[in-house]
Amino acid sequence: MLYVLLATIAGISMSVQGVFNTRLSSKIGYWHTNVIVQGTAFIVCIIVMFLVKEPPFTNIKASNKLYLTGGILGVIITFTVMKSIRQLSPTCAVSVILIAQLTAAALIDAFGLFDSDKVTFGIQKIIGVIIMIIGIVVFKYKC
Repeated sequence: MLYVLLATIAGISMSVQGVFNTRLSSKIGYWHTNVIVQGTAFIVCIIVMFLVKEPPFTNIKASNKLYLTGGILGVIITFTVMKSIRQLSPTCAVSVILIAQLTAAALIDAFGLFDSDKVTFGIQKIIGVIIMIIGIVVFKYKC
């Protein structure tokens, strides 16, 4: 139940952050906004890192170097969310983003990509994902 709550908080935070970033970018530009977003996130992470006990950075040597590019994806995410919300509206943009996220997550699970456990996708799970996508499309039909 805790993890459902955390996922809910993540979803709400992503939607609110997308709108905040879009509004800020209309005043100072996309890349200045991205610098502020990534910069403040960096500062908060540094503070939290010192407060929370985690394995040391030296363990980074054992990780897949591909995973070190996650920050690049953060920049791409911030920029593309701002652009899409500005052009499509928050609801429409988030709807399209959700469809893309569901599709990508299903593929990652189905093929066990990026060291994820492979999840067998039977007909029930495939139908479930399709129904979610149809629901999003129906909800915002006139995007």
